[in-house]
Amino acid sequence: MNSIPARKTAVVASALAGLFAYPVFAQTSPAPAAPAEPDWVFTGNGGIFSQYVFRGISQTNEKAALQGGFDLVHKSGGYFGNWLSNVSWISDGNPDVSASVEWDIYGGYKWALPNDFTLDLGALYYYYPGRYPANFTKPDTLEVYVGLSWKFLSAKYSYSVDKKTFGFADSRGSDYLELNATYDVVEKVSDVIGKVTIYGHVGKQRFENNGFFNYTDWKVGAATEIYGVTAGVFVTGTDGESAAYTNRFGRDTSDTQVVGYVQKTF
Repeated sequence: MNSIPARKTAVVASALAGLFAYPVFAQTSPAPAAPAEPDWVFTGNGGIFSQYVFRGISQTNEKAALQGGFDLVHKSGGYFGNWLSNVSWISDGNPDVSASVEWDIYGGYKWALPNDFTLDLGALYYYYPGRYPANFTKPDTLEVYVGLSWKFLSAKYSYSVDKKTFGFADSRGSDYLELNATYDVVEKVSDVIGKVTIYGHVGKQRFENNGFFNYTDWKVGAATEIYGVTAGVFVTGTDGESAAYTNRFGRDTSDTQVVGYVQKTF
């Protein structure tokens, strides 16, 4: 027969009611703990650029540059890093000088502020190792800086505490003010092509007691990720005096430049 006796049905119902009336501890387990945030995070980067342009001025006589560095960031907000690139601007056309590397060493602290603001205080030392004549003004420079960012916008002020800022004599107090915007247009294009980013920049470089070399620079560009490698291009230029920035090879290093690059962060 297919029917269940009424008494047996009542017993089964009573047993089920008792089962769900109390927690069944054997079938539960605590949720897995979230992984602890590491105290330090290490990242590195390396890239190939069609040339190295710093604050609108070509540092490699419009020739290719290899660049790379690393950063060490503490969860409290402190950070330290260094970065290197080949350069030629110091020795271009000057056989008595042999300085082919820029080595930047920096550190600071970032504070997360309300409403998506971030405050950044730090110092950066530009070191140019090499061979120099006895009376040559070495371009090694120490700057302190303060930056404020909000979402995709940022501003930064750098002040030179060095009396020979980038090789200019009696130039302590030189400074650089910059405004930047970086905006992700698309988060992901496909499985091959990642996010697409556009960016813009304007800055004002002022050299204390060397006003002939002051200028304003600008930059606009775009970048994307292809198989995890960043590829980009930007256009940059200045309103600097051609006579101030034309090197011994007759090239105006402050002129408008187009730079392409590929870069990897790991």
